[in-house]
Amino acid sequence: MAEKAKILIVSTAHAELGSTGDGTGVWFEELTTPYYAFRDAGHPVDIVTIGGGKIPIDPKSYDPKGTNPASVERFLKDDSAMAQFGASGVLAKVGLDDYGAIFVPGGHGAMWDLGSDPAVGEALTLGWAKGLILSSVCHGPSCFVNAKETDGRPLVAGKKVNSFSDSEEREMKLEKVVPFLLESKLRELGAIYEKGPDFGPHAVRDGRLVTGQNPASAEPVASLVIAALKGE
Repeated sequence: MAEKAKILIVSTAHAELGSTGDGTGVWFEELTTPYYAFRDAGHPVDIVTIGGGKIPIDPKSYDPKGTNPASVERFLKDDSAMAQFGASGVLAKVGLDDYGAIFVPGGHGAMWDLGSDPAVGEALTLGWAKGLILSSVCHGPSCFVNAKETDGRPLVAGKKVNSFSDSEEREMKLEKVVPFLLESKLRELGAIYEKGPDFGPHAVRDGRLVTGQNPASAEPVASLVIAALKGE
């Protein structure tokens, strides 16, 4: 049987929540749940960040061992997965021809690095031009801020998208901490933002673009990505 398409996970590596003194990073379940959805469906997975190395975990997204969501517990016990997580590859060194999809988990850290670093926009612009499925959840869609269509228009312009909503950010009392409100930014770029209930699962697919609203949306996003890779 032919090997199924590889999936590239691009994580934040930013660990500071603005000037609050609190830590942030990737929201663990937003990485671990899709990771195993992809792996269990037969898709090899690689994990990268902008600069490579160990990925910071948002401290609010995990608890003592034995009390976390199933995918987090599984990941913590998985030596191979933890090795990838502890020594992520460098995004710019990855050849996108090897992949069928890119997935970007969230966590507030994404708002500082994935939403501003040109390397992220360039990689997604190239991936889109090559026909890859692009997907993200929660604060991860900040990665699309600098991504373009082949004609130079914002990638999200005219497309149905989802992300952590402005109302969710306000409920977290972080609307003044983040560099920008993600829902508002996507709308400014011309996206057709489709909001679901605050903190409830909600995922949107528009062709090769798949996005989800919050941590509860990680599994639905992964399912839509797998379906898209099947050509469904």
